[in-house]
Amino acid sequence: MFSKELYRQGHTQRFTIQAKGTDGWEVREERDSQVLRRVCYTDWHRVERALFAFTLRVSELESRGWEEARAGC
Repeated sequence: MFSKELYRQGHTQRFTIQAKGTDGWEVREERDSQVLRRVCYTDWHRVERALFAFTLRVSELESRGWEEARAGC
C-alpha cells in the first residue's frame, strides 16, 4: 500500500504500510536494519494518520539530501 526506502551515506530508512487482511494494517519504520516502530492497526483513521506522518517524514528527509532507493541499490 505504501513503501518508501531512502538512503544517504550508507544508511537507509524504510517506511511501509501493508494490508494484513482481516488483521488490519501493519505500519513499520526501520532505520538501517533496526525496526524502530511496528504496530498493527484495525482502524483506518489511524492508518491515514500514520501515512500522513510518513509522507511528512519522507519529505523532510529528502529536503536534507536523502534519496529514494532504486531497485538494485
